[in-house]
Amino acid sequence: MVTMAMALFHRRRARAGHPPLRIDNHRERRFGRAVVGATASTVLILAALTLTSFFAGRSVASLSGTATLTVRITGHQWWWEIRYPGDNPSRMIVTANEIHVPVGEPVKIKLDSPDVIHSFWVPALGGKRDLIPGRPSELTLIADKPGVYRGQCAEFCGYQHAHMAITVIAESREAFDMWRSRQDAAAAAPVGDEERRGQQAFLSTGCALCHTVRGTPANGTIGPDLTHLASRRALAADTLAMTPGALAAWIADPQSTKPGAKMPRVALSADDLNAVATYLGSLE
Repeated sequence: MVTMAMALFHRRRARAGHPPLRIDNHRERRFGRAVVGATASTVLILAALTLTSFFAGRSVASLSGTATLTVRITGHQWWWEIRYPGDNPSRMIVTANEIHVPVGEPVKIKLDSPDVIHSFWVPALGGKRDLIPGRPSELTLIADKPGVYRGQCAEFCGYQHAHMAITVIAESREAFDMWRSRQDAAAAAPVGDEERRGQQAFLSTGCALCHTVRGTPANGTIGPDLTHLASRRALAADTLAMTPGALAAWIADPQSTKPGAKMPRVALSADDLNAVATYLGSLE
């Protein structure tokens, strides 16, 4: 870019001081050397970046054998299903759109997609992998310091592709173990009439056909697991903040927030809507 700017600047000066068809051989030779030098510099810079990327990628890939944690991520239109396998397959932790990892430890991410091509990408942690139906893939991530890292689907996957974000929360091993212990528990029983009414409305409508709430008869697998919904930072793949108002708005009319999402509008009375929102807001 600097060479191009210099060429344009000198061309303008040349036009101002010389006839258009006059050729200055000395100037032409100097420009020729500049072009050759700039081209060689570009090739060297690209080669250095390519080699650096290759060796860095190989170093990260070599850590997969030392990973202390494995996370399975499935890309859906348009949300991320996240599973933490355990020693007992029946006690697998299932959540959505939010990954918790311990700081400084390699984490193996296993990726797949049941519908279209998605792409998992958390820029601050490096690495990008496509999720191609029928072709599982994996990568290894390491968070060097605690923090919240935003990721995004990087492959156009449909109408709501831009609203398919993912969050990685890196925390100490102690904090991660505490989070995992809480996630491993079944949903808290409702306490109070409003929460009990909300649970009943949730189970008696179409909600329970698509979502799971462990500890209740709801065991749907089409939508995200809601067992600990209120512990998450956001709704609808980081489209809405996790607030009582946003939760009620999302339940009332998800299509107005995320048109094309597979969550339909469920006909609920105002009282039932408030009760369901209160119940789900208690699931921490």
